[in-house]
Parts: sequence; C-alpha cells; structure tokens
Amino acid sequence: MYQGDAGAAPGGIGPPALTPDSLPALPRSERGWSWWLGSAITLAVLAAALMQLAKVDLWRVAAIVPSSPGFWLVFALAYLAGPLGDYVIFRRLWQIPAAGFFALLRKLIGNELITGYVGDLYFYTWARQRTTMVAAPFGAVKDVAILSAMAANVVTLLLMLLAYPLIGQLKLGIDPQAVVASVALMLVISSGVLLFRKKLFSLPPADLRYVTFVQMLRVVGSLVLSGWCWALALPTEPLEIWILLSAMRMLLSRLPFLPNKDVVFAALAVFMIGQDAAVGALMTMMASLLLVTHLVLGLLLVGGEAAGWRRK
Repeated sequence: MYQGDAGAAPGGIGPPALTPDSLPALPRSERGWSWWLGSAITLAVLAAALMQLAKVDLWRVAAIVPSSPGFWLVFALAYLAGPLGDYVIFRRLWQIPAAGFFALLRKLIGNELITGYVGDLYFYTWARQRTTMVAAPFGAVKDVAILSAMAANVVTLLLMLLAYPLIGQLKLGIDPQAVVASVALMLVISSGVLLFRKKLFSLPPADLRYVTFVQMLRVVGSLVLSGWCWALALPTEPLEIWILLSAMRMLLSRLPFLPNKDVVFAALAVFMIGQDAAVGALMTMMASLLLVTHLVLGLLLVGGEAAGWRRK
C-alpha cells in the first residue's frame, strides 16, 4: 500500500550522519503545507501548555514531591525513555542529527497535552521540511507508530494477566468482565494488524524487526522506571499495588484520543484505591509532576522554535 514511501535505508545502511547546520529550513517562498501544519501544531501545543499551566498549583506540587536525588534521576529516565527510544530508531532509519531528539520531545509533549498522534503528525512535518535527510518520511513514521502501539498492546496484555487475580484479592470494586472485554479488544486490534501487515508496513523486514525490538525495550523500560519511581516514593507499599496500577496505566495509554492520560489515571487510581490515602496522594502528585514537566519543556521548546522563526 505504501511501498516505496519509507525513505529509509534497509539494514542500517544510509546516508552519512548529518548535523543541524546541514539541515537548513526552507526559504519562505518554498515553505509548503508541512511547514504551516508543523507551525500550527507548535502553536497549539503552546496554547494547551498555557491553558494547563493556569490550572496547576506549582507551589503545592513543589511541596509534595520527594527530595531524594534517586527519585529525580529515575523520574528523568522514565520521562525520557520514549524520546530516547524513538531517537535510536530514527537514527538508524534516517541518520537524524542530535537536533532530532528535540523534535521527538515535541512529539511526546504534543501527544500528551493535546491528543494522541498529534505529536506524530508534528514529527512527520519536521521530517518533511528536511528533504535532504529523507525524501518521503510518511511510511517510516507510520510503521514506527503502529509498532509502538503493538508493543504497548503486548505489554498491556501481559500486565492484565498478572493483575487479573489481584482484582478480586484487593477488593477494589473493579468489574472483571470489563477487564476481559478490554483484553479482547486489544487482541482483535493486534490480530488485525498482523493479518494485514504486508499492506500496512513499508519498511524492510530487518528494519521492522529492529523497530519492534527497540519499542518493546522502550515500553518495558518506561514501565519499570515508573514503578521504581512509585516504590522510591512509597517503599512500604506491596508489589501487588504497583502491578495493578501499572496495568491500569497501560490500559488507559491505549486510548489514542484521550489527552492528559496521567491526570485521568490519577483520578481513577484515587477512586479505585481510595482506602489507601498515601497511594492516592502519590498518583495525584505524579500526575501533577508529569504535567508540569510537559508544560515547562513544551514552553522551552516552543520558545526556541519561535526564536528560530524570528531569525528566519
């Protein structure tokens, strides 16, 4: 279906490494729809960040976050796991420069602050503007997004299987049938992707295997690091609670058009585990901390991009 649109070299063979200086922006007269769309997404992220910032009590968040350096180190690694995984992938596919990592950060923030896949659309427009790097980026961006969703589905299914016996033991009032229905839906989606894989994917098989491997590492690494953050903040809580909360968080992450998933997850966690005030407070704090991190980085990145607009 999209054969020949990937713009990626098979097996890691590609053009020589590029530097940010070798990727100049298009002249104003040559700026097409991709530049305007990317700029519109950037402005949308700025607007969303400012709207969300008005709702956050920064002093309250600062007062409740742990002061342990270990917590902050693990939190930073958990936050950056997604962009780092994507950078490793696109470094192989396109030999993107270090500047591409900041575009991938904007991809993450766009997906989280606005809605799912808006960030992917931004990254596509970013690549479109650098035709010396990749002539037709749609196929690779599409394949990476699909494989990311597939990796997350697999990990979510495994977590749901681990968490299912805990639902009854912890007496949280969760309907087991809803869990079974969620698992069945993910199985149907994953089976459909596998069934039509020859028509869906554009990258060579070797690259698809590589992307799948990195995406699995990214999802598992992010999950383990997030759980480690929780455990560092509340070391006395049992492992069963973290397994169940991880399964809930992964399940919510599979809803593509739900913005601020961590805020929704915190509210759901407080509702489900209301008898444990410490866990509820931790989930609310983590959601606020993630939101503040998105906002601060989003504003910094948008400010840097706006400075680039003025120079051009």
